[in-house]
Amino acid sequence: MEIKNSYQRDLLPENNQVSSLIPQVMTNSAEEFLFVAKYVLDLGYNELNWNLGCPYPMVTKRGLGSGMLKHKEQIDDLLTRVADESDITISLKMRLGYEDNREILDLLPLLEKHSIKNIVIHPRLGKQLYKGEADLDQFQRCIENTSHQICYNGDISSVAKFRELRQRFPSINSWAIGRGVIANPFLPAMIQADADQLPENWIESFSRFHDALFQSYEEALSGPGHILIKMQSFWEYFSQLFSNPHKAFKRIKKAKNMEAYHEAVRVNLTCEGD
Repeated sequence: MEIKNSYQRDLLPENNQVSSLIPQVMTNSAEEFLFVAKYVLDLGYNELNWNLGCPYPMVTKRGLGSGMLKHKEQIDDLLTRVADESDITISLKMRLGYEDNREILDLLPLLEKHSIKNIVIHPRLGKQLYKGEADLDQFQRCIENTSHQICYNGDISSVAKFRELRQRFPSINSWAIGRGVIANPFLPAMIQADADQLPENWIESFSRFHDALFQSYEEALSGPGHILIKMQSFWEYFSQLFSNPHKAFKRIKKAKNMEAYHEAVRVNLTCEGD
């Protein structure tokens, strides 16, 4: 029943420049949910998203994230209590289930009696992590079995993929992009413009974005080793922007110090611009 210092910093309104920020909680306890709801309400937020989708075993084994989806009565009870004791607006993020894609279809009827802003659905099982195909047929069944607003989440990695999904699910007007926007920070703007190609000046723009990101982590983290690990984890995705992703990421992974890292970044950008 306490908020970690790092989470407190993340949530402070002065640390966020976006027009709309929705905090997210991952819990299976009504007491914890209400505690967090009061905390974010006091900061000026009016919505709290409940994460029922996280697939990682260290989470699901504790009955959290997608590991809670089979406990539909517990979800029902928590939502009932929160509605009775808090003015917070609730939205949900979930998967089809952890072990069985019927879990979500068993849950949706119970959610009908609750006031929920929207439900973000990633159409995979928790045990899949991010492997295998998204189950689009089951996602369609979810649409057909709820009156709540549904947001599609999963595998939107290109404008072409977005077009394909929008054509298949014409009733959906809300879309969530996760890993796709880390791999391609230009993707939301490309989708809005219905443009398949990266902007002409993408290398220059990406370079500025990278440097700003690096500087922020340099200020927030202690020691070059921590910064290097953090930036290398981003490059696992960033490398997909480049014509030879494997080679671009390999250069970054080989860097063992800051000087080598910056040289690898420079080579990646120079090679792509030639």
